[in-house]
Parts: sequence; C-alpha cells; structure tokens
Amino acid sequence: MLPYEWTSTMRPLQDQCTPSSYEALDAMVLHDTGKSIEELFVEFDPNPIGVASLAQVHIGRDRETGKKVAIKLQHPHLEEFAEIDMATATWCLAWIKRLFPEFEFTWLGEEMRQNLPLELDFRHEAGNAARATADFANHRYTTLYIPKVYRSTKRVMTMEFIEGARVDDLEYLQHYRIDRNRVSQELSRIFSEMVYLNGFFHADPHPGNLLIRPAPPNSRSPYNFEICLLDHGLYFDIDDELRVNYAHLWLSLIAPPSAQTHANRRKYAQLVGKIDPEMYPVFESAITGRANLKALEEQSDTTSLGFKRSGSLLDALPQSEEEIDAIRRAVLQREGLIEMVFELLRRMPRRVLMILKLNDLTRNLDTSLKTTHTQARIFTIVARYCSLAVWIDQRNRFFSELRRSGPSLSAFYNLVSSWISFHTYYDGLRMLEIGMDINARIRMTSAWLRGLWANGFVGAERAAAGLDM
Repeated sequence: MLPYEWTSTMRPLQDQCTPSSYEALDAMVLHDTGKSIEELFVEFDPNPIGVASLAQVHIGRDRETGKKVAIKLQHPHLEEFAEIDMATATWCLAWIKRLFPEFEFTWLGEEMRQNLPLELDFRHEAGNAARATADFANHRYTTLYIPKVYRSTKRVMTMEFIEGARVDDLEYLQHYRIDRNRVSQELSRIFSEMVYLNGFFHADPHPGNLLIRPAPPNSRSPYNFEICLLDHGLYFDIDDELRVNYAHLWLSLIAPPSAQTHANRRKYAQLVGKIDPEMYPVFESAITGRANLKALEEQSDTTSLGFKRSGSLLDALPQSEEEIDAIRRAVLQREGLIEMVFELLRRMPRRVLMILKLNDLTRNLDTSLKTTHTQARIFTIVARYCSLAVWIDQRNRFFSELRRSGPSLSAFYNLVSSWISFHTYYDGLRMLEIGMDINARIRMTSAWLRGLWANGFVGAERAAAGLDM
C-alpha cells in the first residue's frame, strides 16, 4: 500500500539509525553491570556496526574469555521514552477511532503495550534465542545458525560475533558464489519449520536481522552458506490447534480447484482468522499477496483488475509490477475495500497477524534476492511442511486414541491411509521441486549467456548473480 519513496526512506530504521554517544552507553553499562565498558572488554570499537531503533551493536573483545564479541546496547533512557510513546500512540489511536469509527486501530496500541516491554528486556531475548536454538538442535543438517549469547542483563547483551552480510546483499553472494535461489528456499524452510512444526517463530525477520556467511568448518549446513538469525526480541507461540488449522488452510490454497477445495479454504479461514464468506476474498489476498484464486465453478479466468487467475498457488503466474500496482490502487480507491481491510486486521487473532507479517517479509526477501524460480517454488516448500504438520497431528491423534480406548482396526486403517496419502503428496512435491529447480537453473544460465554476450565473463557472472538484470 505504501509507495517506494516511503519504504526506501524507512528502510534505514532497520540498522542505520542515529547512534547513542559512547559516554551515555558507558554510564548505562556501569549502572546495569557494575563495571564500565573498559573493565568488561579489552577492546571496544566506539563506532557501532549497526544501529536500530531500540539498540546498537558494537564489536569488542571480552576481557574474561578473550573472544571477539558483539555487544548489543540499548539506547539509554529508551524505556522512559517508550512509556511516553505508548501513551501517545494509545491517545492518538483512541481519537482516530472517535473521529473515524470505521478506522479501528486501537489493537495496535494494545500490541505495542504487550510486546514493546518484552523487546526492551534483553534477558527475554536471550531466552528466545536459547529456545529457538533448542528447536533446531537435533537437526543433522540445517543452514540456520543462531549466535551464542554469553551473558545478558536487561539492557546489555554480549554475544558471539558473526562476520557476514545482509542476506539480500547480492554483491556478497556473488563474491562467495552463494546461490541466491538456495538462500531464498532455505529461508522458507527455516520459517516454515518454526511456524508449522515448532509453533514458535521469529516475528521480525527483516533483512537487517538476517546475516549470511560462508559455511565455516564443522557447519551443519548442507550448502556453502549459513543463515544467521539475529534479534530474538519478538517471538510468538502458536497453539497446536491453530498451527494445524493454518497448515490445512495453506494446503487448501495450494490444492487444485474443486468444490471441496473451495469449501476447505473458507472453512479453515473461519477457524484460523474468524473470517466470514464476505471477508474471505480480502483475507486470501492478504495471506497470499496475490489476486484471488479462481474457484472451480467460476467461468471467468480474470479478476476485475484484469489479471488472469489461477486455480491454486502452485499454478499461479509470476506476479507483475502491473498486478502489484493494480492491487494497491484497488485497496486505496475501491469504495469500502480499505474499511474491509481494517476490519480484517481488527478481527483476526494477533498470532495470525504476526504470521501474515512473517509471510510478507519472506515473500519480500524472495523478491529482493531476484531469484530465478517462480514464487510457486516457495509454496512447494510451505506445502511440504504443512503436509508434514498435518500427518504428525493425525499420528498423534491415533496414539492418543489408542491409549484412551485401546486398539481399533478402523483407526489403524485410517492411520495407514493417512500415511500413504502423506507420502504420496510429500514425495510428489519433491519431484515437482526438482523440475522447478531445473527451470530456475536454465533461467540463470540464460542470464549468464546474455551477460557473456554483452559484457564478457565479468558481465556473465554479474548477470547470473542478479546484479545486472
């Protein structure tokens, strides 16, 4: 909904805000830890490597261990200003509601009051990082790496230092010959596992919170890179019922159109987000970032915006700039539509809103990486995790019923049937992914050849890396 001029201006808020002074930080560290910066660290670079709205990060060397570390320091007096900001926001939102009753934003103030105090406590962040690390601890292979937290107070955190670059830095990816398609796919796997299997997810994975680096020795990554997830202040739990229903919803969006698919989409939208039939088209566009999917009984293949519609997310055409602009204009100009969007935001459970935010961030990362696969490639990854989540739930229900009621031939038959259906679907998607990856490689090779023809080998490498497209 926001123009590029606004979003590009606000992008520096991720990691390029105005830093706090060394003197103010030193006084805060002394107050919180009982020691000055000089007493805690043999080396301390006063120039921060990143400055976000809540904190800034410096490089240093720990006096006790001698290790190179990253020191995250909250901006001094931030907590006092945060109270003023929350009160001001609550007051403004209340007046907006009074003057414009159709614009309901008071839930934003409630979210701020609930989550901002947690983000201001680095001990809470350290706990989230430990839990997320434990969730992936038993994986033999994973590209995810979460930096170790050595110690933390409420406003001072000392962590493992990671040398890397923003995950969307195409120059860096080219230099280390990291496949940007793989990066996008691994991001989807990491966050799909968090949402659909673990039920505990990082809710703010913008590019400033994601570093990429070449895989070090003894890495668990199956590729030549690791994705380092930073800033664990904002996480959310999802209860099992919501998690499984949300998986069912995505499976219905990915399924071919049929009367049953059409019914399932609306059924699980109601269960997940309290979405009635009137609100469903807006909800579907919000969750997928696309114009509405075509139902089986509908005759027209095009939307009122003039774009060809697909029956499922897997056969959707790549999204064009014209489609994005048309959707934006529709939201802003079509009578009653923006009010419906605001009502949708007000009505949905907060956890679902955070999942939608996560979906949007990962979609934007795929775009920023200029991948050569279509968005359907990401949806196949989501579908595999959703199908796994549903199968695990069915298996757990079987054993729960077995303990409660004893053996049952029909229950065992249903379990075997579910297992066969799961593997047929899951393995079928894997074969589809192989085909998509071959097509993506062909597109990348074509870009390489065009770059070679235009600018020699240097141009070929840059074109294949998405730098001259």
